[in-house]
Amino acid sequence: MLVNGHWTSDWTPVQAKDAEGRFIRQTSSFRNWITPDGSAGPTGEAGFPAEAGRYRLYVALICPWASRTLIARKLKRLEEVISVTVVAPMLSDQGWSFGGYPGADDDPLFGAQYMHEIYTRADPAFTGRATVPVLWDEKRDMMVNNESADILRMLNTAFEAIVPGKVDLYPQALRGAIDALNPVIYDRLNNGVYKAGFASSQQAYDEAVEGVFETLDMLEDRIEGDFLFGEAVTETDIRLFVTLIRFDAAYHGLFKTNRARIADYPKLQALMENVLHLPGVAGTVNMDHITRGYYSIKALNPTGITPTGPANVLKLLAV
Repeated sequence: MLVNGHWTSDWTPVQAKDAEGRFIRQTSSFRNWITPDGSAGPTGEAGFPAEAGRYRLYVALICPWASRTLIARKLKRLEEVISVTVVAPMLSDQGWSFGGYPGADDDPLFGAQYMHEIYTRADPAFTGRATVPVLWDEKRDMMVNNESADILRMLNTAFEAIVPGKVDLYPQALRGAIDALNPVIYDRLNNGVYKAGFASSQQAYDEAVEGVFETLDMLEDRIEGDFLFGEAVTETDIRLFVTLIRFDAAYHGLFKTNRARIADYPKLQALMENVLHLPGVAGTVNMDHITRGYYSIKALNPTGITPTGPANVLKLLAV
């Protein structure tokens, strides 16, 4: 990780842990917002107006948090408005790196070799992990935001004057329900699989895996339409989808959340397929990057052998 702008140690999967061995995720540090007129958003400072060709997303196709933003970019038809740079799927000793793998890009702005170089360009004294996604302002040459939940919301609304959207991922009538369900899915499922996989005690693992499957059971019971809130997709479906599509391929085995597969939950499987079949979403899912990336984590898979499945998800992506 970076300490005062200097790389200090090899990358490891566990960011921090508490006294009982529970995995603790780093809090995002850059929280400015793009808005239609450049006024300040809910956090951060003003000065980031919506403009075509000004902003770039740095993402990893393995990463569920980054994939949220890619899906929003697709559904909001912002491909010609916001550029994307994809890092390599395997985490090096210095974290995310550029190029050197099919589907991974070289850094077109600064010729950086590692993502942490982008962070020290944004803040020469940065301390922490160089995570993705990153939303970069090419005009001001600075990082706008590295919190996927923020980026998901700003992509939903900020560029409406440039590309009017047919999809509203955070509709006014559902905001209360969305805001109530999002934290449950995040804590117990999105991050819950990581808390299980990176637990350093049996107690921490048992707590985490129980939360994962209680949440999957709860969601399976509540689904009545194509999506979580009926027949229209929302940001909550996207936040759920990025974990569902990776679950049977990586979390079930590598993260030891093997009580059941998503294939064993008919409604969740159907919701996953419904999101996958939305325009452009399948193009954001690269199962080779996902499996190569997760199974390159030496602490969990020291041999580096990559599995060939799951066949059901590969079949969906082949359609």
